[in-house]
Amino acid sequence: MFDADDLESIRSARAEWREETVEPVVDRFGERKEQFRTDTNGQAVDRLYTPGDVSDLDYDTDLGFPGEPPYTRGVYSTGYRGRLWTMRQYAGFSTPEDTNERYHYLLDQGQTGLSMAFDLPTQMGYDSDAEMAAGEVGKAGVAIDSLDDMLTVFDGIPLDEVSTSMTINAPASVLLAMYIAVGDEQGVDRSELRGTIQNDLLKEYIARNTYIYPPEPSMRIITDIFEFCAEETPKFNTISISGYHIREAGATAAQELAFTLGNGIEYVEAAVDAGLDVDEFAPQLSFFFNGHNNIFEEVAKFRAARRMWHDVMDERFDAQNPKSKQLKFHTQTAGSMLTAQQIENNVVRVAYQALAAVLGGTQSLHTNGKDEALALPTEQSVRTALRTQQILAHESGAADTIDPLAGSYYVESLTNEVEADAYDLLDEVEARGGMLEAVESRWVQRQIQDTAFDRQKEIESGERIIVGVNEFEVDEEPEMDVQEVTEKDQRRQIEALESTREDRDDEAAEAALEAVRDAARGDDNLMPYIIDAVKAYATVGEICDVLREEFGEY
Repeated sequence: MFDADDLESIRSARAEWREETVEPVVDRFGERKEQFRTDTNGQAVDRLYTPGDVSDLDYDTDLGFPGEPPYTRGVYSTGYRGRLWTMRQYAGFSTPEDTNERYHYLLDQGQTGLSMAFDLPTQMGYDSDAEMAAGEVGKAGVAIDSLDDMLTVFDGIPLDEVSTSMTINAPASVLLAMYIAVGDEQGVDRSELRGTIQNDLLKEYIARNTYIYPPEPSMRIITDIFEFCAEETPKFNTISISGYHIREAGATAAQELAFTLGNGIEYVEAAVDAGLDVDEFAPQLSFFFNGHNNIFEEVAKFRAARRMWHDVMDERFDAQNPKSKQLKFHTQTAGSMLTAQQIENNVVRVAYQALAAVLGGTQSLHTNGKDEALALPTEQSVRTALRTQQILAHESGAADTIDPLAGSYYVESLTNEVEADAYDLLDEVEARGGMLEAVESRWVQRQIQDTAFDRQKEIESGERIIVGVNEFEVDEEPEMDVQEVTEKDQRRQIEALESTREDRDDEAAEAALEAVRDAARGDDNLMPYIIDAVKAYATVGEICDVLREEFGEY
């Protein structure tokens, strides 16, 4: 490290360099901008960084070694040298049969984990034949109505050999119950099931809006899942606390970090207040971040996130288990940064965003298909997206050493700045009574909306260049093959649902639904009753309707 005399000498030399070398050049030729920032309302970027910008950095306290507190440099001591990140392409469309076929294709192409996208009716707790589902069945993901559908999706895929991430929130308890039931059907011990449910309702109120129930019963369902899984499925991550959608809605990197960790704090507090031991459930918490365009800011965000979560769990919740303090996260490249214009450019954008995630130490990664600005990705674009990860893993050298940007004056300074801004926002959240209060008052939403509005103004004025959109445009675009879900596909799913209802034991299904109702009215953990209901072939819509009637809608 540099001592005080060294730092003073560097500062003096920097001032001399600026005055004698830089300013004459700037006076004569200027610079591209008067001020550079990482993003709209993001971090100011200086012309040059030196040891003076990280003079307060203490290696042991602020960085440490990989696998040791405060985990700034990673939660695993061997990084990707021991095991590469999980390549988990988000997939699911149309019918369960179609999704099963895509899963087998991805696994054959070298994917190492599954990620399940659900259609909008499923996300909102409606069956495919519901009036609210009309025209949306299978379009944004796979339609799942009953256990029959889940069995079809995972036909020929042993659940003890693969981990599965499910992007599901309000009905997460129901879809998790179906996954457990499939494992039971396959004879897989529940303790061997691996994967993640998103199960993050606070971010739904903030950014995504696929919520069903009010916040209080939603938090009850979440803590029931924590408790059940800690006992029954200890390898399954019970929540993926998601900054991804917060960033997609327009947040800065610091806002994404602050509001995501703020949600995490709220979930931990709710579970502790419900009587759970923090070290029983906290190791099963996981996070989900956006991989955005600015490589250095994203690396700084990921590094700051690990350090902040360690400190929160250590100081605020007095966690004793080291795994309770380790922030593990999945990254998806930024869907909001994909453009419909010059669609091939998206391959490049995705590659840089993926590089940022890997340099930042992600545990798993989804790379978007180039055509996702238009529709669900085709098989060809999915393959290219997966190959992007494989080239990054095996050809780029980015996975060969741990935290390769550590020690960069710029990256360390930026890590500290993103962290400081995130803490300032968390302090404001605390002053407003916590995340639940800040969300219900819509303060959080307004912060994000203001940033999104400012960014759009920058794009429309040309201050922010989006290649192929407001600069470097072309007159004609080549035609693209687009993945389509037809009315025939939707009708096929509805007919399958009708067949399930005809074949099941209606009395058993009704009894199981009534048991869910009784549990909702009382204090029993909901999960065992929901598992019984899905095994009786009660549908997603039927179970969610019972909970709607008991908990209300938000």
